[in-house]
Amino acid sequence: MPQELQLQVSPEIAANENLLYDYVAKTARVSTKLVNKVVVQKRSIDARQKAIKVNLKVSVYLIDEKYSEQKIELPDYQNVSNSQEVIIVGAGPAGLFAALQLIELGLKPIIIERGKEVRGRRRDLKAINVDHIVNEDSNYCFGEGGAGTYSDGKLYTRSKKRGDVDRILQLLVGFGATPDILVEAHPHIGTNKLPQIIQDIRKKIIECGGQVLFETRVTDFIIKNNELQGIVTQNGDVISANKVILATGHSARDIFELLDRKKIFIEAKPFAIGVRAEHPQELIDKIQYSCDFRGDYLPPAPYSIVKQINGRGMYSFCMCPGGVIAPCATSPGEVVTNGWSPSKRDQATANSGIVVELKLEDFKPFAKFGALAGMEFQKSIEQKAWLLAGSTQKVPAQRMVDFTQNKISSSIPKTSYVPGTTSAEMAEVFPSFLTQIMREGFIEFGKAMRGYMTNDAILHAPESRTSSPVRIPRDIETLEHPQIKGLYPCGEGAGFAGGIISAAIDGEKCALKIASILFK
Repeated sequence: MPQELQLQVSPEIAANENLLYDYVAKTARVSTKLVNKVVVQKRSIDARQKAIKVNLKVSVYLIDEKYSEQKIELPDYQNVSNSQEVIIVGAGPAGLFAALQLIELGLKPIIIERGKEVRGRRRDLKAINVDHIVNEDSNYCFGEGGAGTYSDGKLYTRSKKRGDVDRILQLLVGFGATPDILVEAHPHIGTNKLPQIIQDIRKKIIECGGQVLFETRVTDFIIKNNELQGIVTQNGDVISANKVILATGHSARDIFELLDRKKIFIEAKPFAIGVRAEHPQELIDKIQYSCDFRGDYLPPAPYSIVKQINGRGMYSFCMCPGGVIAPCATSPGEVVTNGWSPSKRDQATANSGIVVELKLEDFKPFAKFGALAGMEFQKSIEQKAWLLAGSTQKVPAQRMVDFTQNKISSSIPKTSYVPGTTSAEMAEVFPSFLTQIMREGFIEFGKAMRGYMTNDAILHAPESRTSSPVRIPRDIETLEHPQIKGLYPCGEGAGFAGGIISAAIDGEKCALKIASILFK
């Protein structure tokens, strides 16, 4: 049996196999020559002290112990060409992993995706970055793989109570992700590598007899006696099935409006809104690692911070070390920001959403929209930003210290946001209560992270798509909508997930529930 050790080593030892083997041998009190293999099971960085350490959980195989590499194998997916069909609306992580689970269980998924396949999306991303043209069906939020495909590929979730995180990570490795995601405390694939993995998942679904229909938007649901019978597409085509997994993501406003119009019960849900703050990565490294230069063995430093300001949480969201800020509008006439990092996280800047939690009472000015009040609140801020920045995909921007002192920034340096920036006062974008909380919050952030509060940090507005502004309810046992039999609200868009992993887990959960009903 291999010996398991918990180690705390220097970054250099963690990065160098020979040094690590020597350290392990010394810890285990054996000769290095007797160490056959050291397998790292878990890895995390502890930067709380000036001397930074790497925490490792390792399995140690000695020379007389057999070691065989465990290769991650995909499940034995069967051919479901002639099996009962289940419609999945949306090809994000919830939809794709629901489809894989259905195939594993012997059911045929039909994925309906309004956007383009993963490669085809690139032209539309270029159009929004360079030409300021927003394609409502193909953008950073819509298309194969969903918002995560071209928005970082972070795989960390605190929602372990939701389901089996390791199963999702192992499936991703089976489809081509680096095995490092099974080891790292905060796993990350990277926007440059995730598209190929998503494409390979789609190929497997089709190879097994499932269907994937791109550039196909759902415009209606066919319902009889409160039972779902199928969907209608923008071309008037009818696709019949009495089980539909609705996994459209947090930005599918037309679906929320369709549900509301058909008097299918939905409800406004609190979310968070704010700005995306960009610092030089070198500065964040200096703050987090307490050194002038992070060296060759440490990754670009992330940060996570939360403060209570006037009774509300203000916190970092989707922090992207060595990353860039991207334009994530889903309709003309609005501006939205998000961030992403390539797999190497080698860009010169770090960015993070800095957002404030909202309450249902904040949406009172939009009460006439009923369950869509939060969505309209969100939309109003995005439209203000668009107008303020010259009716383009440029964003209103302000230096951080200037913002806290209520000053217009005399100049804005070039940032990673490709469409460009316009110097503006953030108070013109946000309601006064949000502006005040953020001003006080950044001052508190500066006290907690010395050096964070600087005019070298540029705020981009708004960061508004943190989660869905709507919850589509479902029964806790059947996972069906309480009003419409056969409709399974799923993932981020329905308010049951927040990120790639939790969305994938929720997709699997809905697929398992459907199979349990159909195969009774």
